[in-house]
Amino acid sequence: MKRRAFIHTVGAAGAAAAGGLLPELPADQLQRIGLELYAVRHAMARDPEGTLAAVRAIGYTDVELLWSLGNFGRTTAQVAAALQHEGLRAPSAHVSPAVILVGWERSLETAKVLGHQYLIVPSFTADTTRTIDDWLEWADRFNAAGAVARRAGLWLAFHNEANHMKPIDGTVPYDAFVARTDPSVVRLQLDVGNMLMGGGDPMRYLERYRDRYWSFHLKDVVPDRSSDTELGRGTFDFKAFLAAVPAINDKLCYVEQEGPADELAAAQSNFQYLRRLNF
Repeated sequence: MKRRAFIHTVGAAGAAAAGGLLPELPADQLQRIGLELYAVRHAMARDPEGTLAAVRAIGYTDVELLWSLGNFGRTTAQVAAALQHEGLRAPSAHVSPAVILVGWERSLETAKVLGHQYLIVPSFTADTTRTIDDWLEWADRFNAAGAVARRAGLWLAFHNEANHMKPIDGTVPYDAFVARTDPSVVRLQLDVGNMLMGGGDPMRYLERYRDRYWSFHLKDVVPDRSSDTELGRGTFDFKAFLAAVPAINDKLCYVEQEGPADELAAAQSNFQYLRRLNF
């Protein structure tokens, strides 16, 4: 669907949201729903500003930026202007792990310009995570960088991928990393779909680390856990999950369906699912 045509077909609710008119919502619904821009990466690559307008027209209030993809060729000033124009906020961004090693304090200043509260590393390179010792060294680096971030009023966080659940010499690397990081300076983003596809149980991890998860990727999966799918069409019980998250509306929730045929149509369907969901 063409981007302009899409904006005109999202309906009255989307139009109201685009104008900044957010309805009063029950306490047992998500008050803010975000979109991880990787879910619309092809649309963003073609037309970043137009795609942000379409995302806002659907009703999303938040987006998670992708420094790791160069913010789709836009400068910090251009991104900030586009967000302001559409009435979107960007509480967080995914960044390369190299960012915490080189120019970290400069990156924190850039994050402030964009209104970020979190810079989140989604994964590490395969050649730096071959052993549990590699994971522990990354954890130590996170603790150091996280302390710098806290002094700047920001948070460093880590996001889980499916392969983080694959044991190395009998130890799950994600578990080793989380246990080594300091909760006072490092927070976590739980991608429920990635956790499921890796063979983990998001509900169990939420119970285990309930005070460490401050951001979530809401992603459903097909029965054999081989891929993601639209929210509500897979196997995960989002109602039970969201009800179990402490103070859910004080935390960041992003939709991220990675491989839909029509990115904006999927983003709209996923938004509507969450907007209707009571928990």
